[in-house]
Amino acid sequence: MPEAPYDAIADWYDELVRSAPLYEELILPAMLDLAGDVAGLAVLDVACGQGLVSRALARRGASVTGTDISTELLERARRYERDEPLGIRYVHDDAQVLASFPDAAFDGATCGMALMNFDDLDAAAHALRRVLKPGGWFVAALTHPCYQTPASEWIEDERGPARLVRGYFNEGYWESPGSAGVRGKVGEHHRTLSTYINTFASAGLLVERMSEPIATGRRAAEVPGNLEVPSILVVRWTLR
Repeated sequence: MPEAPYDAIADWYDELVRSAPLYEELILPAMLDLAGDVAGLAVLDVACGQGLVSRALARRGASVTGTDISTELLERARRYERDEPLGIRYVHDDAQVLASFPDAAFDGATCGMALMNFDDLDAAAHALRRVLKPGGWFVAALTHPCYQTPASEWIEDERGPARLVRGYFNEGYWESPGSAGVRGKVGEHHRTLSTYINTFASAGLLVERMSEPIATGRRAAEVPGNLEVPSILVVRWTLR
């Protein structure tokens, strides 16, 4: 099993997910909207972390299995399940393999803010295809690849905040030294939008809908630029 960098920051990350408006105000609502009616469906939450998306799906009537490579984040997810039993099963596995799961086991799958962490996106796409039933769907939220490049930054002039983007075509792994956020603690892979779309297409998963949520509430106050430029992209793929 590959290294799980989130093990070292599990408590910090759990607190971030619970408190940062990015998750509750942008990511989770957009993912649930694209997932649609999940009542009675078997759903796999890939790279589930501490279980934020898993719990939201279960509360909407899905039969949820969460899987993650981080044993520390899974332990926190299981604590939430003990405190509020929702029938979620958590399994330690690598999203690039999903060895614990049989073929065609799930009606749908989700992945909240983790595609950027996968070293082998192609392997993850094909593993996902294998465990989905024919016609199954996959909803993922990710750092917006068009605006969140390693060399991008917020700037401001007399018209307000704007996003300056450089190096969009320079794909690869990166970290943000000195940052107090996730990218300062755990790196990620920058990939172009076409790489994401084409990689999943090669596995038979085609884009059905996309969402670029605009900031509201606390997120808009924290990052006014998100009223102009999205930081998050949410995509629904369907297995054809």
